[in-house]
Amino acid sequence: MTPDQSPLGKPSAYAQQYDATLLFSIARTPSRDAIGVAAPLPFFGTDIWNAYELSWLNARGKPQIAIATFFVPADSPNIVESKSFKLYLGSFAQTRIESLDTLRETLKRDVSAACGASVSVRLVTPSEFHTLALDELDGLSLDRLDLDADVYQPDPSLLNAALDEAPVEETLFSNLLRSNCPVTGQPDWASVQIHYVGPQIDHAGLLRYIISYRDHTGFHEQCVERMFVDILRECRPVKLAIYARYTRRGGLDINPFRTNFNLPMPDNARTARQ
Repeated sequence: MTPDQSPLGKPSAYAQQYDATLLFSIARTPSRDAIGVAAPLPFFGTDIWNAYELSWLNARGKPQIAIATFFVPADSPNIVESKSFKLYLGSFAQTRIESLDTLRETLKRDVSAACGASVSVRLVTPSEFHTLALDELDGLSLDRLDLDADVYQPDPSLLNAALDEAPVEETLFSNLLRSNCPVTGQPDWASVQIHYVGPQIDHAGLLRYIISYRDHTGFHEQCVERMFVDILRECRPVKLAIYARYTRRGGLDINPFRTNFNLPMPDNARTARQ
């Protein structure tokens, strides 16, 4: 199904009883075709979804809460449209669930079916809230650069690297990523981290490139994948990893991670803006 067929940007009834049919799948293929990504994919990784507005009733009718984290593999055929995800999670509000394990297995089954791949689910209960980390992305800040910027649509020509010099290894980040929802036009704010091994990437050009997404419309996952293929093509790193932490909307934050070499999965530490 296409984004314009989703509940995003439309009046919605908020179900109070569990309803798995509320999940709306969107195929990844069209957006990947648009940027020239074909199988086999030039990356692997995970989309990390954090859901902060999950509540249900226990067997005696007492409300329960938890923070849910969903790990969606990047090679899944579908993503789940975010408003439908919120509606689905909200449908548990007046539903009696016998145990935390039952809830976890229900979430895993439904979201895996919508994504077309096995999705891992972690539930953090209030007794564990104190263990949740708050941290910022590692690396050298590109935002330190004092520069002019006037391009606000993705422009890979802004990228360049010292292709005739010895390779380097760097971790860079920026808090200045903004893109826009392709259905509602609402802004999506994010921090992005780029780790690479290869010809040194021009920092000013990379920051201008990140800023160039400011008027771009695209889902979070699609923006990160577009960044990945543009940097890979224009700067020719041997190794590349990109990780974005988007701010929360509707009780959900989405954090795509893409890499072409073996790295540990990010630790899912929440940033200050999240």
